[in-house]
Parts: sequence; structure tokens; C-alpha cells
Amino acid sequence: MQPPPTIFSQINSTLHPEEFSRCVQLFPTPRPTRGLSEYDQFLALCFGQLTYRESLRDIVICLRAKPNLLYHLGFRGNVSRTNLAYANQHRDWRLFQALAQVLMRRAARLYQSDPTDPDLPHVAFALDSSIISLSLNLFPWGYYARSKQAALKLHLMLSLRGNLPAWAAVTQANFPDMKILDRIPITPGAYYIMDRGYLDFVRLFRLDQSGSFFVVRNKHHIKFRVIASRPVNKSTGLRCDQTIRLTSNWSVKSFPALLRRVKVYDAQNKVVLVLLTNQFDLPAAVVAELYRKRWQVELFFKWIKQHLRIRSFYGRSENAVRSQIWSAICAYLMVAIARKSFGIHKTLNEILQIVSVNIFEQAPMQQLLANTPESFEEKVDESHFQKLLPLKHY
Repeated sequence: MQPPPTIFSQINSTLHPEEFSRCVQLFPTPRPTRGLSEYDQFLALCFGQLTYRESLRDIVICLRAKPNLLYHLGFRGNVSRTNLAYANQHRDWRLFQALAQVLMRRAARLYQSDPTDPDLPHVAFALDSSIISLSLNLFPWGYYARSKQAALKLHLMLSLRGNLPAWAAVTQANFPDMKILDRIPITPGAYYIMDRGYLDFVRLFRLDQSGSFFVVRNKHHIKFRVIASRPVNKSTGLRCDQTIRLTSNWSVKSFPALLRRVKVYDAQNKVVLVLLTNQFDLPAAVVAELYRKRWQVELFFKWIKQHLRIRSFYGRSENAVRSQIWSAICAYLMVAIARKSFGIHKTLNEILQIVSVNIFEQAPMQQLLANTPESFEEKVDESHFQKLLPLKHY
């Protein structure tokens, strides 16, 4: 009887070969591939992410330790350190970005039926960015004046349903956050939750005109006039719920419509949050809860930096670094899709830990993960930690 596919192959099966071929056609290589195809390169990078390899040499050594399984893993070319280094330096990193977008759409379809808070909107995204620090000696092309070091910036729009990336971009570290609003996909009726770095009334008005909603933290210098005020329950931390109109010359031209201003006070941490939104129908407490959910994207950045390889890199060129960042996002999405497709009830962290030491096993993922005893970390509901997060971080 034919043995089942390897664990690595089962994870990669979430990306169809036809989809990969279409992405390759969008970004063809200047030279015909010899020895190592684009798919071989993608598999090698994902293998390094899932097994926590430190370098290209580590990846090649581990793969060559199982030469009889390379074909079953999906490799067809000659996987060597030289071939991988050349591919990472010269093959367009946008191929991996396109693959990540394909996986994001598939993950969104799988997780759209997940239960959420009935009081919160069905479609909501948390938008934020995170700096990926680099060594200036090794990556001089990424010089960042603010830190006097090298860096890149990862912009991410996280879907609050399933806590999965819905859109992402990698830019230079000095790229302003507010300008990323020109690039994000806009869905009518969706909610976009942002910090005050995204407070740009020209771009927010564009969101308003497209039929979507936003919740953004206000800045202190914004001038406005109160049009109406609604009563609030101050025992919940709310301080005011107002309808306002901007009054400064530039802001009036940028956002001529009315805005809603919600102020929340956290007595424990002595922090006052002032939120602006174009949604007037939701209760003020729900608006504040939506902004509290924005912390999910911060947790995602922390998680992906701790559990995937985006702090040390396999190459020194900008193309190699960007390829590795996008391959990390692809690996995360493929594990999340496999978790849903195979009906696995463990956390992503536990799945990654188990997969990393069983990557060559030829057994169904459901069986491998079902036989693993539960740990304390698995028994604790992650939502419990969200309730304990201090409001001052938002």
C-alpha cells in the first residue's frame, strides 16, 4: 500500500500548482530556470520557515539527509546552497507577494464562518505596521535615518475574523503609514480600525465615500465644533459620544462631512482615548470595543517575529530579504489553511512546533496532531488573554 504523503507535502497542498503557475507567469525570470525552479525555491524557503533553519546551508543539509523523500516533498531540481543563493538574489520577490495574496483569499473563505462577537461588525480589519530591524553593516541599502540602522517596514491589514492577514505590503522603513491607505483594498461596508498614525482626512474621506467605515484614534491638535451630544454610561469608561464638524481651513476641505467623536477613559491606567469614526449607528461601547480589537494586529506582529524567520535572513540583498519575509507570511497562511482544512483544533504555535520535528513523517496530519497530548498552553482560551490586555497599549 502506498504510504501517505509527508507532513510537508500536506501543508504545501493548500497551494494549487495552477495558482503557482499563474503567479510565475506574472513575474517571469529574465533567464530560463536551470537546476532550480521557482517552485523548488519556494518549497526550500517554506521548509526553512517551518523547521526554523538558520541559513541556506542548514536547509540544504536537512533536505539532503532524506534524499529518497525529496521527490515526495515536491522538489524536482537540484537544491544546493549556490542555487538557492542565486535564486534569492535574482528572482523577483513579487512572485511570493502574489502567492501570499492567493493564500490570503483562500484563508478568508475558509474562516468566514468562524463565530465572532455578535455585537461586532461581520467584516472588520485592523491596520498597522511594524519595523523589521536589519544590521546596517550587512544591509546598507536599508538605511533608516530615525534609528541610524537598517530596516524595512511591514504593513498589514488583519481580518478580525480568524486573525488572518487580509492584505500586506513591505516598504522602506521611512514610508509614512498614512500613505498606505492609498494602496489597501477597500470593501464597501467593511470597518477599518487604525491608530493615529493613519489620521489623514483626505484619505479617510475617500474611505467614507466608498461606503466603508473607519475607527481611528484622534490627535490632540484637531479643531472641531460639537453639533450634537448623546448620553453615555460613564460606568463603562465612556466619557462622551458627540457628533462634530471639523473647523480648521484644511480639515474642512479635506473632510466636509460630519464625524462621530467617542471618548473612553481607563481609570486603572489613567489613559484617555479619543476615537473618530464615520459610523453613527453602532453604540459607543461597540466603537470602543472595535478599537480595543486593534491590538490583535500587534499580537500578530509579535507572534510572527517570535515563531518565523524574519529576524535573521538567508541573504543580504534586498530581493532576498523581501522574498524571505513573504515566504514567512506564506508559510503562516498555509499552516492556518491546513489547520482549517484538516479540522485540527490545536493552536498555530503548537502545530508549528509539532510540524518542525515531524516534517518528514508520512502520516495524516490529523492523526499526528491528535496523538499529541494536550498541553497547558492549549487548554487556556486565547480570548482570556485579550480581556486582560491593558487599555494603555491601544
